[in-house]
Amino acid sequence: MTTTVDDSKQHAAKVLGIAYLCSFIMVVSANYGIYDPLHVAGNASETAMNIAGNKYLFRFGIVLDLLYAVGFTVLLSSLYSILKDVNSRIAVVATFWHLVYVIAWVALTMKFFDALRLASGAKYLATFADENLHSMARLFLWARFDRYYGGLLFYSLGSMLFNYLWLKSGYIPKPLALVGIIACAWCALCTTAYLIYPELENILDVWFYDTVMSLFDLTLSVWLLTKGLRK
Repeated sequence: MTTTVDDSKQHAAKVLGIAYLCSFIMVVSANYGIYDPLHVAGNASETAMNIAGNKYLFRFGIVLDLLYAVGFTVLLSSLYSILKDVNSRIAVVATFWHLVYVIAWVALTMKFFDALRLASGAKYLATFADENLHSMARLFLWARFDRYYGGLLFYSLGSMLFNYLWLKSGYIPKPLALVGIIACAWCALCTTAYLIYPELENILDVWFYDTVMSLFDLTLSVWLLTKGLRK
């Protein structure tokens, strides 16, 4: 099917592209530019000391993660406004599943404040040994991954529905939309398998779960910014 493209939809497509690229930069900067350098593999005490010694940098990472969620909601509103006329019911379901992901992301990010408090050793925590506090801080940090992949399942399923709507709409090239559907289905499959069998990461690196989907989202964003929606 082909739907009508007006100026408001073209504007929403530009906003979508900008929102995704900005959000992507923020989340990559926080997780790989801040959190990863502070983490010491296999050593909870050193990790906690790094966090406590760089608490403002760590807080900046948390703010970047929260701004990522803000950008994602802007992106989501643009997606819905563009694709709701293709099939409103599917668009609502896809939007809801993406909102579940955003809520999960905010919840897991707020847990980092708990990790920071434990790592910093507030006075009222003096009854606990340092190693216990450090272990608890690491627990909050690593529990984030399970929550992330739980939310990622909703993200990938919602994106798969949105990509189906892209395919039906004719707003973007059909081969590109098909790649998006396949990438999201792959991510949903890997995420489900990981949640059931965590040892899967020893067989298939977690980098391969959502990387293809992220590359598609980046490609789509660049396409919308440079080409816009097909009329």
